[in-house]
Parts: sequence; C-alpha cells; structure tokens
Amino acid sequence: MTEADPVRDPWRAAMRLALAEAARAAEGGDVPVGAIVLAPDGSTLATAHNEREASADPTAHAEVLALRRAAAKTGEWRLTGCTLVVTLEPCTMCAGALQQARVDRVVYGARDDKAGATGSLWDVVRDRRLNHRPEVVEGVLANDCARLLTEFFGNR
Repeated sequence: MTEADPVRDPWRAAMRLALAEAARAAEGGDVPVGAIVLAPDGSTLATAHNEREASADPTAHAEVLALRRAAAKTGEWRLTGCTLVVTLEPCTMCAGALQQARVDRVVYGARDDKAGATGSLWDVVRDRRLNHRPEVVEGVLANDCARLLTEFFGNR
C-alpha cells in the first residue's frame, strides 16, 4: 500500500463534490468542470459547475459562479479564509476572480496546459506584484478529474 500524501488527502472529499458538480455540467452539455467554496471551518459555502452553454454566458465558469454564490451567502465579497476546490486548473479569468475575492487557497485536480493560470501556462495568483497571493494545491484526484474531461471531449 502506498503512503497517503498528507497535502492532498484533506481535499479529497471536497474534490469528490466538485467532480459530482462537473458531471452535472456534462449532462447539460457544458465542459465538465465543478467547483466548491469551503468556509474557513471546512463547511461547504457554495457549489457550481460550468453553465456557459446553459446560460449563453462566457463568464459562467464553475469557479466564478461558486465565488458569486459564496459571496452572496456570506454577504461579503472578501472570501478571506475560504478555499476554492475545482476539478480543472483555473483560467486567467477565474484566477483573477479568486485573487480578487481574497480566497486563501485554491485546490485543483487536473492541470490545464492550454489555459491554466495557477502554475502551468501562467501563474496569475502567485504574481508578486499582486497584493494577495493564495496558496495553490494541485493534483488532487487529478486522474479522475482528467478522465471526466477526456471522456467528454472524446464523445464530441
């Protein structure tokens, strides 16, 4: 038996919730990306999945929707102490949104070598010129997250 990775294990349960959201996106014809915002105490504040096709909105990425819902629930735009868990590495728009929301941590599954902005193609969230730089935890359930995307695009 392989020893568990202590950095990634705390986030597996939340990533499974994000994967369930991603599956809902695929059912609706959207790219299967799901996101969860966790409160500082670890409880779920908000969930979302991609809704670009469903809403004809280019900004309806799972991360943006989850951040909006979390802010609405807390009544604050600052999501200090919160964690964003998402199945795919955030793009530049989403990385900017989570940085602006003052999220403390972003946890993602699959890397996005074509549009990722939290370490692969760009690293928006850790740019030293910004006033807020969230922690980045990558690769949580990466194979499961990537498989969902591969199957979705393979069926198109």
